[in-house]
Amino acid sequence: MTPAPRSTLPFLPALGLLLAAAFLPAALVAAQEPDERINALVVYGNDPCPQSDDGTIIVCARKPENDRYRIPKELRKKEAVTVGAPGWASNVQSLEASGRVLLPNSCSAVGTNGFTGCSLAMLRQWYAERQLEGRAPPAR
Repeated sequence: MTPAPRSTLPFLPALGLLLAAAFLPAALVAAQEPDERINALVVYGNDPCPQSDDGTIIVCARKPENDRYRIPKELRKKEAVTVGAPGWASNVQSLEASGRVLLPNSCSAVGTNGFTGCSLAMLRQWYAERQLEGRAPPAR
């Protein structure tokens, strides 16, 4: 008779502790803050550049006083308008027309009760033809 294989479950916690101990110093080094900090500021006109109290390096860029309340040039750019693009009204109209096929009274073979609008569609066509001939009754 062959002996039953030993289970490796009791060794898994020890393996986990070994892996954690191996990667712990690397995690501590990555979590430390850098020795120096650098702050970059923009000052306008004759405003003084602030002084550092805790050894932080402060870099000041000086701009003219006229630019103090202006929107930055990067944000002032306008997007080009495409000429000939369809307007919102035509987009909405085509969206409504494509969705109307599925509604009742639409005279279509798809959707619920689509057949119910066929007689109304025939009456509209008849009235339009009569209007073109000049024999249509006046609109009420």
